[in-house]
Amino acid sequence: MTRSRPSLFSLVLSLPLLIWQVAFFLFPLIFLVAISFWTVRNFQMTPDLNFGNWDRILTRGTFWDAYARTAMLATASAALTSAIAFPAAYAISFKLSERAKQWLVFVLIIPFFTSYLVRVYSLQVFLSDAGIINAFLDMFGIGPFLMLNTTFGTLVGMVTLCLPLVILLQVFSLNFVNRDFVEAAHNLRCGRLRTVLAVIVPSARVGLVIAALFAFILSFGDFVSPLYLGGGNPPTLSIMITDITKSGQQWPRAAVVALMMIGTLLTVAFGAITYAYKERGK
Repeated sequence: MTRSRPSLFSLVLSLPLLIWQVAFFLFPLIFLVAISFWTVRNFQMTPDLNFGNWDRILTRGTFWDAYARTAMLATASAALTSAIAFPAAYAISFKLSERAKQWLVFVLIIPFFTSYLVRVYSLQVFLSDAGIINAFLDMFGIGPFLMLNTTFGTLVGMVTLCLPLVILLQVFSLNFVNRDFVEAAHNLRCGRLRTVLAVIVPSARVGLVIAALFAFILSFGDFVSPLYLGGGNPPTLSIMITDITKSGQQWPRAAVVALMMIGTLLTVAFGAITYAYKERGK
């Protein structure tokens, strides 16, 4: 069976997307690679071919500590968000009427109407030592617990950022699960939990993996939560970039950190998508 060649019309329609990718992804990426070899003299960047920026960043233990911390936080955020989102997405997709689904999807979109920074500032009111949560626990003689400027606070902010999007992606994926397979599992006396694990999750694997991937990407590059809820110390890679640029306008060294982040995200994305679309049993 031979594949049909793309028509001229389809190629023309794809041009805007191609131009967008070239203008706003490829060119900036090439420029970022170029300036990573430049030098800074008297607080001004000079075009050069200097590998000293790469050597200085990649041989520093502080960079690898921040790298490991950022990867750990992003992985934990993706896992927690996916675990919290799945029961909600399952209930929306399998238990509610079409009318209720539409309203809940609308409700999940509403958080995107508000700035993420505003939402993080509101979380400070809840997580501070004299905040709403500790005030509530104090009524029972519990606490106060340190939640702000901690890893816990950072994860709360990251999950808050990712949760609505992950639920939406999981809902859209679960909506395409063949209900006949679910009925067949029930007819074969599969319990609900086994049906979910053996039928629904494998059938929705692509959407579930993509949702977790989005959570990882958003959390890996997050700057707001680690700074305003985690205290910014010890730093993540995004905070390290701002610290480097403030220290003598070292944009080339910051470019090295940014390229390491981009390389990590591309590797993780390629691996996740390969796994998501891999045929079962192969």
